[in-house]
Amino acid sequence: MKLHIKKGDMVKVIAGDDKGKVSKVLKVFPEANKAIVEGVNVNKKHTKPSAKNTQGGIVDQEAPVHISNLMLMDGKTPTRIGRKLDEKTGKIVRYSKKSGEVIK
Repeated sequence: MKLHIKKGDMVKVIAGDDKGKVSKVLKVFPEANKAIVEGVNVNKKHTKPSAKNTQGGIVDQEAPVHISNLMLMDGKTPTRIGRKLDEKTGKIVRYSKKSGEVIK
């Protein structure tokens, strides 16, 4: 299934505890319809000392957020996404339904 957001997109959280936050998508999980967004849905994880983290302790970590709770930002405004065929390249591209411009 195609998703309306991709890694690197700026999104706005429209539901949940972090409602209203605007941040960057770090990773997308299409099979689970979830994405990890920077600074959103942060949980505390208790870690044991290891070679990577010699001290151990409590680490803040982002947890996945459902795609339906995210809205793509087109500049400074949130927008819905559509798909259309690009006449020049013949590929399907995402476009902003608010402005009509193609999203890179």
